[in-house]
Amino acid sequence: LSISELLEGKIKLPSYRALYLNKLLEEHDALASDRDKTYRTLIKNFQTIRDADYEVPETMEEVLRPYQTYGYKWLHTLQAAGFGGILADEMGLGKTIQAIALFCSWAEEGLEAPVLVVCPASLVYNWQEEINRFAPQLRVTTLTGSAAERKAYSKDLSAFDPASSAQVCVISYDLLRRDIELYDKILFQAVIIDEAQYIKNQKAAMTKAVKGLTAKYRYALTGTPIENRLAELWSIFDFLMPGFLYEYTTFNSRFETPIVKSKDSAVSERLRNMVRPFILRRLKKDVLKDLPEKLEEVRYAKLDPSQRKVYDAQVLKMKQMIGIGGRGKNRASGTPGSSGTQQDKMQIFAELVKLREICCDPSLLFEDYDGESAKRQACLDLIESAIEGGHKMLVFSQFTSMLEILEKDLNGKKIGYYKITGSTSKEDRLRLVHRFNDGDIPVFLISLKAGGTGLNLTGADVVIHYDPWWNLAVQNQATDRAHRIGQKNSVTVYRMIAKDTIEEKILALQEAKKDLAEEILSGEGRSIYTLSNEELLELLE
Repeated sequence: LSISELLEGKIKLPSYRALYLNKLLEEHDALASDRDKTYRTLIKNFQTIRDADYEVPETMEEVLRPYQTYGYKWLHTLQAAGFGGILADEMGLGKTIQAIALFCSWAEEGLEAPVLVVCPASLVYNWQEEINRFAPQLRVTTLTGSAAERKAYSKDLSAFDPASSAQVCVISYDLLRRDIELYDKILFQAVIIDEAQYIKNQKAAMTKAVKGLTAKYRYALTGTPIENRLAELWSIFDFLMPGFLYEYTTFNSRFETPIVKSKDSAVSERLRNMVRPFILRRLKKDVLKDLPEKLEEVRYAKLDPSQRKVYDAQVLKMKQMIGIGGRGKNRASGTPGSSGTQQDKMQIFAELVKLREICCDPSLLFEDYDGESAKRQACLDLIESAIEGGHKMLVFSQFTSMLEILEKDLNGKKIGYYKITGSTSKEDRLRLVHRFNDGDIPVFLISLKAGGTGLNLTGADVVIHYDPWWNLAVQNQATDRAHRIGQKNSVTVYRMIAKDTIEEKILALQEAKKDLAEEILSGEGRSIYTLSNEELLELLE
């Protein structure tokens, strides 16, 4: 507060501070009588969401589960107060359905402008399909096609006609970035960003395009509001309610640095109290008691002598790159514990990728390699065993070249399969998903990033992660392609790990990255640090 504000005894605050202020007032009961009627009504609305008078649209009454009805009312409560928020339910709990229910409510009240959904390209047609399935009365269109077609769509949006124009429009992040000049002058009823972690980089052109849109209401949907850094959470709120978490430099000095560097629990609690009213986070284990359980198992494969020889040679090369004598002394700067230049770091991580490829199969790197691949054989054994047991499975790998090798193995064994990678068209993705869920083909090969979102593959009850990814949240998103609403069987998840290699260290790193999100969302866990040379060397031991 400024001196003049203190002397005057009055201060104006944005309404989104009311909920945080109320939390502070609860600790000082003597101030309770100073809350006026408007203020008390706002607080009461957020404390009694379950009993709110927002009726579920008739067409959605038989669709929404109780926790989804609560989510719908929560979104409505935010709208009534003029706030934005993050629907951060765990993957598979139906964030899309809750948003569609809100669209239906708006349409019944009479839309004054179109609703815009921004999502990854792989989800554009999924949104259209889900709206057509659960709310066929809504007019929905995808902003795709040629440049001329997209320009024509934007003109229709500018001249919105409540009686005939599309009520919901879906566009990919990439096309929005390219065509932002077509949409930045249009007023939308609401902008909903799906997989909101796509705007985690505040400096990216994609992020700037999203934040340049004009809308009455703004919402974010994501199962991972924090993947690695608190700055990602700041960027999402900067879209929802600019200024709520201050300018980034202020946020960094007041919150991010004390929490990450100093592990300041008081600052962590303060940030948690600020954002908690605007983030709705539910876990499957808490709200879906009837969802079949998920069984997880790590399958270890011990490298044979030829594969171990290749692996050890790569480890030795990396140790020489990172430090002299393995003591963490940076060759570029000569300072212990230094991470070197950005170029040095990129080169080191490129060599780490090679190390992981060797764990998968050395032939990914060396065409003349004629030895065995322990994990590849273990994976094939697991696939055959699962097929014998009458199971259908998803096999994920970060490396599309590894999927190609597995393809050859499956062809040799005459095992049927489907495959999705980043080059698979959106139309083919949907076609393959339907064929897998409804048919008898037992194996679906999927690249981790291409298939981590937007796929409903409840036809599978076994998930195999061929190689571990640094971020556990990304891996869990892939698992939830099968372990989601509609699944009638228990889902078994196998993580294939090369024994006594970097992959075992990655398992520990996955938990470390998970902790940062849990610290802010649930108040537990500890923060993650940038890897130093010593930590990099530890990965290689």
